[in-house]
Amino acid sequence: MRSFTGGARLLGTGFAVLLRSPKHLLLGAVPALLSAVLLLGGLGALIYFSPDLVSWLTPFADGWAEFARQVLRVLLGIALVGAAGLLGALSFIALTLLIGGPFYEAIAEHAERQMGLDTSGDGAGSTRQLARGVRDSLKLVAVALPGAVVLFVIGLIPVAGQVAAVVLGALFGAWVISLEMVGLVFGRRGLPFGERHRRLREHRAMVLGFGLPAYLLCLVPVLQLVVIPAAVVGGTVLAHRVLDSGRDVVDSRYSGQ
Repeated sequence: MRSFTGGARLLGTGFAVLLRSPKHLLLGAVPALLSAVLLLGGLGALIYFSPDLVSWLTPFADGWAEFARQVLRVLLGIALVGAAGLLGALSFIALTLLIGGPFYEAIAEHAERQMGLDTSGDGAGSTRQLARGVRDSLKLVAVALPGAVVLFVIGLIPVAGQVAAVVLGALFGAWVISLEMVGLVFGRRGLPFGERHRRLREHRAMVLGFGLPAYLLCLVPVLQLVVIPAAVVGGTVLAHRVLDSGRDVVDSRYSGQ
């Protein structure tokens, strides 16, 4: 329980750092706003064209009775929009970090300097760092996609499945957001994507303590614009924690202690 609450305090640390620097808070909100506009626009387009898309996907139902054909296509349309919405929620932060990579790198380095953390890397140039960021973002989407499909299928089970999908979705989202938020430090040090999984598994309670409130808050419209830059800072500290075997690396001014 102590590790879980310690992880939750890391998100609070992120808010504390950014409240002392409104410029960085505003800077971090811009990529999140762009991602929200893109994803909502895509979802809106899918909803608008879903009748035509569903009809194209179910030509075999053209000869069915009208009621049966309509029921099938309405259910399939709901399934497509629901799956797209769930995938969008899980990939929102990956897209935001991809769009705002330089912004969030600057925010993370600002936080590290404020707290006296090690900002050294493996010496890779900006082009190589960008390539790593794109590759890791694609890997994160590859992780989120099958997870979204599995959760959607579970959610089709009446009552019990719907409850399980909500709970498992929150836990899965917490893990994904943690993987995303530690990426700046891991990427700068040249550590592969798989190393994130390994290191975070060693500190599951702390990771879920950080990721669960961050994920749930990111589901709240508008609030996510503030939560994401705060989570970037918290994830940066989390990365230093797990890479330094849990050593307390947070300046007491920001730890809430």
